[in-house]
Amino acid sequence: MSDPVFFVQAVRPTLAEVASLTGVTLPAGADPQMVLSGVSPLESAAQGDLAYMDNPRYAAALDVTQASACFVSKRFAARVPAGCVALVVAEPYRAFAKVLTAMYPAAVRPGSQFAADGISPGAYVHPQARLEAGVIVDPGASVGPGAEIGSGTVIASNAVVGPGVRIGRNSSIGPGVVLQHALIGNRVILQAGAKIGQDGFGFAMSAEGHLKVPQIGRVIIQDDVEIGANTTVDRGASRDTVIGEGTKIDNLVQIGHNVVIGRHCVIVSQVGIAGSATLEDFVVLGGQVGVVGHVRIGMGAQIAATSNVATDVPAGVRWGGSPAKPMRVWLRELMTLKNLAARRGDAGEG
Repeated sequence: MSDPVFFVQAVRPTLAEVASLTGVTLPAGADPQMVLSGVSPLESAAQGDLAYMDNPRYAAALDVTQASACFVSKRFAARVPAGCVALVVAEPYRAFAKVLTAMYPAAVRPGSQFAADGISPGAYVHPQARLEAGVIVDPGASVGPGAEIGSGTVIASNAVVGPGVRIGRNSSIGPGVVLQHALIGNRVILQAGAKIGQDGFGFAMSAEGHLKVPQIGRVIIQDDVEIGANTTVDRGASRDTVIGEGTKIDNLVQIGHNVVIGRHCVIVSQVGIAGSATLEDFVVLGGQVGVVGHVRIGMGAQIAATSNVATDVPAGVRWGGSPAKPMRVWLRELMTLKNLAARRGDAGEG
């Protein structure tokens, strides 16, 4: 159930409007003027709610849902109970997301924490910064000299935009974000506490002590990137750290200096990517994956959660394990170990 305090509903769509938005053909007998007053999970939905189902694990909940309408794939359409309109689509979750965006637009892109417009009296914007019309700067935020910010961008409370940083249009810089030595594109979302452009971890090691190596590169974040809360992206050492357009990065991810991440990659929480690694387009890294420095992960490759990538990965493959290897090999090794352990247990050597 949505919260009426934190997420104010912008519209209450009719079935006809939902169908138009998602390309659904309404089934015979459905009332196109029926209003959907909210959204809810299958198991807690009530009359007036919209739900979705795209995982077989929730088939039993679908059987008894009280929702007024539900997005389902063709496979499960026959299980939708009487009184609930089956909205049959190829991708139920994606269709649900489109409607949810229309109903709760403020939940998609973080806005001002104070419902403010313009530059708050409690913000500090350096006289040499350049802000286009329509920029919002919340109380406590700081914008340094030479910074440039495009129209429609929100700088939330206690965010710091460092000297010379450039941010495109319609971006959202969350509370407590720090930006240094960075070029940020359009429609970028940086969630609360993200730190972008700080030193990379560079030291010339020696028995005489560890000499700090100056990090003189930048961070370049292209259009439509989203970076989660408390994620850190180090600036390059002698070249740039780059994150390609449309890439989505979860909370608590560490990206080292000189890393290059391609377009439309997905990087899940607690991933660590060491310096100078390269991810080509459409790479997926599961939670807690570790990537050593200077390796390349090919286009469309998928790495299972908790794996450790220590060598180059070909394009289009699925790897897992530590060190990561082709999924079939990894699973065969796990099964071999399981069988070996079982035999040793049978022999009384548990």
